[in-house]
Amino acid sequence: MTDFQPRAAFPARAAGLRSDVRGSAASLLAQARTELVEAATEPEPEPRYARAHLAALRAAAAMLAQRSAAGLRPRRRGLHSAWDLLFELAPELGEWAGFFAAGAGKRVAAEAGLVGSVTAREADDLIREVATFCRLIERLTGGDRE
Repeated sequence: MTDFQPRAAFPARAAGLRSDVRGSAASLLAQARTELVEAATEPEPEPRYARAHLAALRAAAAMLAQRSAAGLRPRRRGLHSAWDLLFELAPELGEWAGFFAAGAGKRVAAEAGLVGSVTAREADDLIREVATFCRLIERLTGGDRE
């Protein structure tokens, strides 16, 4: 997944977004980066995995905030996971949404403290994938310009 090449995502609209929306997306991305750094310092794999997954959720929220501000809305009503919404509002990120949605159950088990729910390798791999995802979201939202 790390060789994903994004296409331009609403560049004209992104430039015209209100500063509060850009600020909100930037804040969520900053939180994602902080969470990712903290994940990397966790000695045990379960909290490392859970925190990395949370960082991905925060990065996804940044993208969703931008797309919602650009006037995009989900077609379906009701509650949906962030990954479902990301797939719908940012289809170019569909593979990423599927990847992180597939790991949600492991995150829940890791957050519950189930020892052995994830391996050190899984946690470290997730940290690397989330770092890539965060960089991609920064580029797509214009967060790398701030």
